[in-house]
Amino acid sequence: MTDVLRRGRASLAFSFFAQGVAFALLVTRIPAIQDRYGVSDALLPAFLAAVPILAGVGSVSTEQLVKRIPPSRLLRFAQPVVLLALLGVGAGDSTVELGVSLAAFGLAVGMLDASMNMLGVSLQRAYGRSIMLSFHAVFSLGGIVGASLAWVGAHWHLALFVSYLPVVAVLLPLCLVGSRWYVDGDGAAVEEKAAGGAEPIVFKLLLPLCLVMTFAYIGDSTVSNWSAKYLQDVLGSSEQLATVPYNVYMVTTLIGRAVGDFGVRRFGAVAVVRLGAVVAAGGFAVVAVAPGPWVGMLGFTLLGMGLCVLVPQTFAAAGRLFPGASDAAVARLNVFNYVGFLIGSPLVGALGDAWSYRGAMLVPMVLVLVTLVYAKSFAAQPDRYGGGHERPRTADVGRGSNGL
Repeated sequence: MTDVLRRGRASLAFSFFAQGVAFALLVTRIPAIQDRYGVSDALLPAFLAAVPILAGVGSVSTEQLVKRIPPSRLLRFAQPVVLLALLGVGAGDSTVELGVSLAAFGLAVGMLDASMNMLGVSLQRAYGRSIMLSFHAVFSLGGIVGASLAWVGAHWHLALFVSYLPVVAVLLPLCLVGSRWYVDGDGAAVEEKAAGGAEPIVFKLLLPLCLVMTFAYIGDSTVSNWSAKYLQDVLGSSEQLATVPYNVYMVTTLIGRAVGDFGVRRFGAVAVVRLGAVVAAGGFAVVAVAPGPWVGMLGFTLLGMGLCVLVPQTFAAAGRLFPGASDAAVARLNVFNYVGFLIGSPLVGALGDAWSYRGAMLVPMVLVLVTLVYAKSFAAQPDRYGGGHERPRTADVGRGSNGL
């Protein structure tokens, strides 16, 4: 049993890593993609918005598919599609080919994000202690690796296909091999779902977590889309220094998630979420009042340390809130990942143009603080991971995707 869990955790962690690499390689090379396909500035937002919209469709579809197909099987299918779609983005010649590749990427990413987090929630339940943050820490590590590889490709003026091909050639077979050891939910939950007896999702109970997910991704998209522009145009940094805040943000996100599970075990999820919200809000406040680029950098560092805990703990809380229907809860909650992404960047941009970018930073600050109102939704239901309150490890860890 222990070996099954360990292999399942390691293989799922690698999936999170591969997803982090693939996503970073796409978003950090958007200027090169625009140049390759001759996409105008007016048309580019439509292409970019289509990805999270279709990802939301993929996540909703996953909720229906897991009623008949184990999440492990969906993940085994979705991850290669994401990697091949990334390669398609680099290989095409026309905007139609770009649109098809991005559509495939978006739909598969929604399915991938939902199924990965479903398996993470069920593994955490089997372990009987908080491990969800560790998966998202590996995703952050993948993002750093992907962004670094993208920098190498841009520095050496490599064609997109040449830059993407070695990455896909390495990750794709490793993901396929690792998928043999995915572990689905515990046996009782699987049997109950197959019999049509899964508990219903009461959206009123899930809504607070949906709002927290949205607010967290509004904050995250603010950093990813506006940190460089803010540092250069508002705080007067050099062009080179303006590229640093996002890298700092990713590194501090990795560090925060790497140690976050220990905090949850020691102090509980509610305390960790509250602290994360306060630290993130403090980071936005520092950014808004920063007199210069180095103080602004401090603010983005605080943002990484604060925001990093919110998303993984929101998925974990959904699993605890609906233990008999955690897959459906995770799929619905995952949609609000993309809602926040779609809202965040245009919101800050519109406020910055109409008012000021300093003032615009106060809006995600307030939204993150609203998380404090909903912190009680992260309380154990009924399990409490860590702090002397861990439940015994589950004896039946269910089915691995290879029949274990």
